[in-house]
Amino acid sequence: MPRTWKSLVACSIVGGLLSLAGCGSDGDGNAEANAAATGAAGGSETAGAGEAAPGALATSSLGPGLTAPSPVSLPPTVVIETRLGDITIELDREKAPVTVSEFLKYVDSGFYNGTIFHQVWKGAVILGGSFTEDLATKPAGTAIPNEANNGLKNLRGTIAMAREPDVINSATCQFFINVKDNPNYDQQPGAQESLNAEDWGYCVFGRVAPESMAVVDQIANVNVHDTPDFERIPVQTVLIKSVRRSR
Repeated sequence: MPRTWKSLVACSIVGGLLSLAGCGSDGDGNAEANAAATGAAGGSETAGAGEAAPGALATSSLGPGLTAPSPVSLPPTVVIETRLGDITIELDREKAPVTVSEFLKYVDSGFYNGTIFHQVWKGAVILGGSFTEDLATKPAGTAIPNEANNGLKNLRGTIAMAREPDVINSATCQFFINVKDNPNYDQQPGAQESLNAEDWGYCVFGRVAPESMAVVDQIANVNVHDTPDFERIPVQTVLIKSVRRSR
């Protein structure tokens, strides 16, 4: 079989950039992204006269001239359940709306359940989201626009989208978690004008909860080996049992 992976590694190690396979797009990477729909909680049709709808603030509790405060929109969070423990991640829908919306579609459909962390660079990154435990490739959706110009940096504990290194808008389902600060994965100055894919960067769209970093570090330190089809694949499979919303 041809090698399906090149290297995902920090420049400080071998000077390489992210590259990926097996999570291809069915388009050219410039498809329009679907916006995430957010539902508004409505009042109950069976509420009696004078009753406040569920979740509503009764007007009688407000003083003269006061209005009910706007509800606070909390960022969505997901839990990646692995055989080594759970990783809780808070997603940044404000800074990366297209990426978060697409990621949550994969989460809600159960796409990531039964996949693996298939590449580990000790002290740099861990990568997952495309291959099953028997190393079969899961078919992904259409590639999305790269939102790496959102100001978020590839710092330790952040989650970002992987993509083809020579195609700016080619991210689909694969993601990686930064084990250390990786400024070489950030969008470089002038990238938007030159449209140089190498300088465009990799979109950060969330951050691992501090209490979950011990699990990330544990995964980042598993024994790895090279095969004809993969580089730095864990010797003992790091299974992603499920990825689910927790908020």
